[in-house]
Amino acid sequence: MIVDYHLHLRPDGEHLDEVAYDDARLQAYVDAAAHRGVGEIAITEHVYRFAAAAGLSDHIFWREQAVDDLELYVRRLAAARDAGLPILVGLELDWLGAVAADGVAALAAAHPFDVVLGSVHWHGPEAFDHPDYSIWDTRPVEQVWRLYTDALCAAATSGIYDVMAHPDLAKVFGHRPSEELERQLGAQVAEAFRAAGVCSEVSSAGLRKSAGDVYPSEIWLEQLHAAEVPITLASDAHQAEDVGVGLDRCLRSAREAGYTSLVRFRGRERQAVPLG
Repeated sequence: MIVDYHLHLRPDGEHLDEVAYDDARLQAYVDAAAHRGVGEIAITEHVYRFAAAAGLSDHIFWREQAVDDLELYVRRLAAARDAGLPILVGLELDWLGAVAADGVAALAAAHPFDVVLGSVHWHGPEAFDHPDYSIWDTRPVEQVWRLYTDALCAAATSGIYDVMAHPDLAKVFGHRPSEELERQLGAQVAEAFRAAGVCSEVSSAGLRKSAGDVYPSEIWLEQLHAAEVPITLASDAHQAEDVGVGLDRCLRSAREAGYTSLVRFRGRERQAVPLG
């Protein structure tokens, strides 16, 4: 079984209108997945799109984006799943630091999700992967990597998430730590994920970015495997034609790191299955 557990219904900057949940559109995602050998997908929309999350941050980006209806999102996807489509109801839920952790946890618990992804995009008002608010403009590379890794580990150990998304996202623009620091930070991440009992995503999204690489790197993935951290697969597609793109590379990376299984979810309960 191959899965793609990180998908969005609209490109960044677009809102979720009724057409986003149209039966034909959801079927297009399923068909694109099947074309690439993917048997199950999870729609995991960005939490910042939803009005229910507006109070989690006072950042201008958040205020401008948080307008869509989370109840409608969950209801329509659950209906499609319950009608027999191989679609899970998921959410990509940002870690916004300890100050917002209670609100983030409450939002995750308030809806019957199948899988909740934890992602680190922000350090206060600065972003690791948004050029308009870039942390890379104000700090040296190694400091940014340490800040990112500390936040990722704090998110993992919060107990809020099932899967940690694009674990070394900080390389998105091509900024990389030294190999020595990468191994040090990878060991920190692997131990945090292991202790927290979370899964790691293996994502092809970095192949479409300046990073030009799978998330996480070969070094981190080997360290995660050594720590017995389970994995899921993800393309992070924002349109149907990108569903499943690059998962062949993710599978190869996972196998080379030593993985022989991945994890499926339903109702936030997980099950290990052999790699496809």
